[in-house]
Amino acid sequence: MLDLTHVRAELADHYDLAPSVELAQATQDIYARMDRVVTPADWAIYAPYVVAINELKKQRNAVILAHNYMTPEIYHGIADFVGDSLQLAIKATEVEADVIVQCGVHFMAETSKILNPAKTVIIPDMEAGCSLAESVTAEGIAQMRAKYPGAPVVTYVNTTAEVKAASDICCTSSNAAQIVAALPDDTIIMTPDQYLAQNIANQVPEKNIVWWEGSCIVHEQYTAQDLKDFREWNPDTRIIAHPECPPDVVAESDFSGSTSGIIDYVTREKPQKAMLVTECSMASNISDALPEVDFVGPCNMCPFMKKITLEKVLFALHTMTGQVEVDPAVAEKAKLAVQRMIDLSRELGI
Repeated sequence: MLDLTHVRAELADHYDLAPSVELAQATQDIYARMDRVVTPADWAIYAPYVVAINELKKQRNAVILAHNYMTPEIYHGIADFVGDSLQLAIKATEVEADVIVQCGVHFMAETSKILNPAKTVIIPDMEAGCSLAESVTAEGIAQMRAKYPGAPVVTYVNTTAEVKAASDICCTSSNAAQIVAALPDDTIIMTPDQYLAQNIANQVPEKNIVWWEGSCIVHEQYTAQDLKDFREWNPDTRIIAHPECPPDVVAESDFSGSTSGIIDYVTREKPQKAMLVTECSMASNISDALPEVDFVGPCNMCPFMKKITLEKVLFALHTMTGQVEVDPAVAEKAKLAVQRMIDLSRELGI
């Protein structure tokens, strides 16, 4: 566990991180990307960290990959590349920097390390885990293979390196249906997200999809009745759900897609009002680009994603701590599953 007292003392010895109206004014071009959701007072607090991190990135020859669930000051303020799990995995194969800072959860940093064994990969907080990734082990994959002999294992990227290594191919929520449909086998094992698997089964009925019973603590909280009640109160609101939600929630929504798919849909359709049935920061991160859309309604916050903060990013880059390592033998097998996903996605034009 990070000792935040030590973190703050170390940073205070090297950086002036006091709130600064002057730096806030000097970085108005950055602030303009998030001024609908971040107050001027908060930006005066964030600006010194953003300036310090962006300068340190140059010194370290580092890039920051940030998931769509990061808070706006990270997503807009310091990230070099943003996206969903597939987009970040692909970007990790393309970056030329020496250091990758993964602003996301641990399995994402592992994926970047698997794809870049010679690079330094850092996560600002090692405790930024994932309930879904922790719901299955390599032993669980072996159990599924024994139960369904010969069936290929399609594993969600929200898993550990060991689980990826035990699988045949990975998928994300944006390419799962296409990957499952493209496999020649009739029976497909999907792990670990039972709801994603059930939603994909509805999309690809010609396949017999069986699944591991894991789920995401953010998306499993939504219910179809929640959406029905909200629609009754707000009949003109477009309801947009992530496919990690239960199938009855997805069925009650107007659209379902990955985080990148949600962004594309809202950007294309520009509904007057939209409720995103996913993690809280999604709406915040796209609201400034879509001022004509009123993002309304409830959301659930991922406590693991929110462990990544500007303070921790600066400390990680300053000290070069939080380096992620993957056993080479595990990484080699895991890379095959991830690379198969990337290659098949490109072949399918996803």
